[in-house]
Amino acid sequence: MADERFLVTGGTGCIGSWVVRALVHDRIPVTVLASHRRFERMRLVMSEAELHHVAFADGDVNDKEALEAAVRRGGVTRIIHLAALQFPFCAADPVTGARVNVEGTVAMFELARRLDVPRLVYASSAAVFGPAARYPTEVVPNDAPHLPTSHYGVFKVANEQGARVYWETGGISSIGLRPHSAYGPGRDQGVTSKPTLAMIAAAAGRPYTIDFSGAYQFQFVEDVAAAFVAAARSERTGAEAFSLPGPRLAVDEMIAAIEAVEPAARGRISSTERTLPFPAAFDGGPADTALGPLPQTPLLEGVRRTIETYRKAIADGRVTPAFLDRVLGA
Repeated sequence: MADERFLVTGGTGCIGSWVVRALVHDRIPVTVLASHRRFERMRLVMSEAELHHVAFADGDVNDKEALEAAVRRGGVTRIIHLAALQFPFCAADPVTGARVNVEGTVAMFELARRLDVPRLVYASSAAVFGPAARYPTEVVPNDAPHLPTSHYGVFKVANEQGARVYWETGGISSIGLRPHSAYGPGRDQGVTSKPTLAMIAAAAGRPYTIDFSGAYQFQFVEDVAAAFVAAARSERTGAEAFSLPGPRLAVDEMIAAIEAVEPAARGRISSTERTLPFPAAFDGGPADTALGPLPQTPLLEGVRRTIETYRKAIADGRVTPAFLDRVLGA
């Protein structure tokens, strides 16, 4: 669509960097709201020439003046809201987590309301659901009851309910997307980031132990970003939320794929017996029906691309020894 112009919050993060990359590749004007000018993840997946096509606005999601200026200057018609504090940070500081994850999302809906931006897409999470034992089926339906067990999950439920109210009272269309366990270049923090850290370790020739086992719905980060772009470009109306599709993969399968791509890592990547306290898979069928079919990168391809990305970045200095020590342990 010729009139598409995007604002992306959290655009320097993992999923955000891939969203911005996709928009630049499609030659869609994009403004990134950035509270800190740190572009390490963006430079993993985008060239300097591609970065020159991105407009940056200083500010955070609770900065009303910065937000309005960015939207007006960029002629924004679509918002992808990804800025958030992840699960561990919300657990450590729930007050700040609520301020960023809930108040910040309300601020984005208020921005859309004031400036007549017709569509907002935001990151919800599989954390809105409860433990596997609370559901009768192995694959949790898209409309299953929300039974969060963390502040992070509660904040995401609040956002989905807030989106419903903004549609019912203000006619603002929105779609919330719930990734399960994203992996790939840029995924260097978060509870389920450990398989990606193992891929980084393989690229760096270091050992690494993934501190959990079991099977989960691992989704390549480029596919997750593609879903956000598809949702933002959709003409669907209402306030909807979808779990994203993806294969259910065991951690042992992830390790085997790492060893297949990087044979020198054989025996150097391991996992513990601990399992994570959430369902292994969610029904992505409704998302495929509404937005898709959405892409699903095969595991070996995703692992290969991740390891190759980090191998090159280590060689040219974009990934430093200090970074490796921080995320992998000195």
